[in-house]
Amino acid sequence: WLAAGFAPGAPGADIVFAESGLWIESGGARHFFRVELAETPAQQARGLMFRDRLAADAGMLFVYDTPRHVSMWMKNTLVPLDMLFLAADGAIVRIARWATPLSRETIPSGAPVTAVLELAGGAADRLGLAPGDRVRHPVFAPSGR
Repeated sequence: WLAAGFAPGAPGADIVFAESGLWIESGGARHFFRVELAETPAQQARGLMFRDRLAADAGMLFVYDTPRHVSMWMKNTLVPLDMLFLAADGAIVRIARWATPLSRETIPSGAPVTAVLELAGGAADRLGLAPGDRVRHPVFAPSGR
């Protein structure tokens, strides 16, 4: 599942994340991921920092109370990530592919979003993900159901 490794003595190593499953729908296919939820400011500040690996079917979902412009960075993040910026209905607004480990460069959402899904680098290409594809998880408002 998560296959996360922490560096010994890493700051914030005591932060605990709830886990949940989600689906990404793309091109008629559904892809299941087991994710950790980053819902509090402390969890969001910690994110996937100091992890030395991330399983192909794992990730972290950053959840915000209201839509907002978001900027992420890779400081202290040891593995490359794909970042999916998500609208309130779970639609992918933007994909930042192969974010560079340890970089302090900011990665903007480009539009107001209510969540960001971080996956192992290359996941978006491997699954053929594109803006408009949808993430299904209880944090997203139902869309016309």
